[in-house]
Amino acid sequence: MTTFEEDARPQRGINALDATGELLRALVAAGRPLTLRDLAAAAGMPPAKAFAHLVSLVKVGLLARDDAGLFHAGQLSRELGLIALQRLSPIRDAEAEIVALAASTSMTVAAAALGPLGPTVIRLEESARPQHVSLRVGTAMSLVNTAIGRVYAAYLPADMLASLMEQDGIRLAGTKGAKPDPARLDDIRKCGLDTALGAPVPGIHTLAAPVFDHTGSVCLVIALIGSAGGFDSAADGPLARALLAATRRLSWRFGCMETGDATA
Repeated sequence: MTTFEEDARPQRGINALDATGELLRALVAAGRPLTLRDLAAAAGMPPAKAFAHLVSLVKVGLLARDDAGLFHAGQLSRELGLIALQRLSPIRDAEAEIVALAASTSMTVAAAALGPLGPTVIRLEESARPQHVSLRVGTAMSLVNTAIGRVYAAYLPADMLASLMEQDGIRLAGTKGAKPDPARLDDIRKCGLDTALGAPVPGIHTLAAPVFDHTGSVCLVIALIGSAGGFDSAADGPLARALLAATRRLSWRFGCMETGDATA
């Protein structure tokens, strides 16, 4: 019987397959089809060596090569990608990132998804420091008067936003008949986050940023929440950088290829 200690030891792999993996990672990092020469250079290996690996990758369907000689994802890669996407659960897969973000920033972290009543808090990781935050799982957030809601409003299709605005009065800090400020939504799309300073809860600041899925749609909004006295709300401050790094990693994990390196 195999013991736990034996399972925990480093496993010896196949060196040739490790090299093949470098080619696949290089192609993913490029985000576009590549020639043999460019792909070999990106993977750090001689073209002759890379070619042998690429022949096998094309043979099994992980890669394909077009008439121009460019290598790109093959049928097997697409099928594997679809299986991975089908297994995605944004809140489950974001759990570790949420917990780590709360620990590294000492702030409360909220995650909101779009529900029947609009942006709704579905996960709340409380800060170790006491904070008077009147926020609970299940709270629906105003699309006009909260940072979480405004981030959603910035990326929703116009017809969906108009429909959801009819109910804004029943959400936290919502105002019946209010409309999002187009200039504010433009700013959110440009910088990738929004702030709420002392509102809707006096003395509490919020930074919120979107997480995108493989279709380019917002699947979650993650927010840092903390007391005004110890909260750096600057768009280029350490809290904003930590939040954006986390949301970019999650977006990459959920299949959005336009957010940069997963290690950002």
